[in-house]
Amino acid sequence: MTDLPSPDAREAALYERLRALGITWTRYEHVPVFTVEEAAVVNASQPGGHTKNLFLKDKKGGLWLVVLRDDFRLDLNALSRQLASPRFSFGSGELLMAVLGVPPGSVTPFSLINDPGNKVRVVLDEAMLRHEPINFHPLRNDRTIAVTAADLLNFIADCGHAPRIETLPEAS
Repeated sequence: MTDLPSPDAREAALYERLRALGITWTRYEHVPVFTVEEAAVVNASQPGGHTKNLFLKDKKGGLWLVVLRDDFRLDLNALSRQLASPRFSFGSGELLMAVLGVPPGSVTPFSLINDPGNKVRVVLDEAMLRHEPINFHPLRNDRTIAVTAADLLNFIADCGHAPRIETLPEAS
């Protein structure tokens, strides 16, 4: 999709929205990271909780964004039962770009800014919200921003989403 704004323009729009909401953040620049393992190297110098974000599609076509601690091993089958949702699979990169406007490796709860139609249901890890601050990509994977849990919830609500805050099932 070449009609999407550049990463710099997307990031600038995000910061403008955060400022309008009175949300402050700390920004870190680093090499691009695509996996939790790659992120662990850059996370070592950033205080707070670190996260992973799963863009999922259920068997009936429902879209989900699950935001959780980076070191948590999620049981997807148990989560689908817990949420009373059909079985999950990972959403494709093309679908991610079409719905949340970010490429694979850059998915973040901040990408909800690109989902005004509320196509994506949001699930937040309850334990993750106990960390202060919490770190996420700002719509690109070569930077991280740290915000408070309260500010994250404020941002998500301002995007028109009502997240489910859940104790997530751990894979054995």
